[in-house]
Amino acid sequence: MDIKNKKIGFILTGSFCTFSKTIPKIKELKNKGAEIIPIMSFNSYTMDTKFGKAKDFINEIQEIAGKKIIHTIQDAEPIGPKRLTDIIVVAPCSGNTISKLTYDIIDTPATMAVKSHLRNNLPVVIAPSTNNGLSRKC
Repeated sequence: MDIKNKKIGFILTGSFCTFSKTIPKIKELKNKGAEIIPIMSFNSYTMDTKFGKAKDFINEIQEIAGKKIIHTIQDAEPIGPKRLTDIIVVAPCSGNTISKLTYDIIDTPATMAVKSHLRNNLPVVIAPSTNNGLSRKC
């Protein structure tokens, strides 16, 4: 698939243990000619964890993308009306974000970005990353 000049909204949510594997994928997409619009949930943008400091992740992602990260609901809302993205990738997508998207709870930059993008009937790729949410039997 040719992704040259495609506008890819890349959303990172709070599954911090996967950032070390996810961020290189952003770089790979950029190297293949995609325009990366980086987006982070509140927690992924602000929380330091045993997997790294938020500021370090932010700096690395912004350097790769060449753009500031969208990290507020207000900044995520225009994604759809302004047609800022051709596709959105949510990776890692935490169980919390999956649940919120399922029930149309739009209270983070990540969920607002997906909702706004979907107004244009464009694709969303979700890469689940959750330790317990997908293992339950309903």
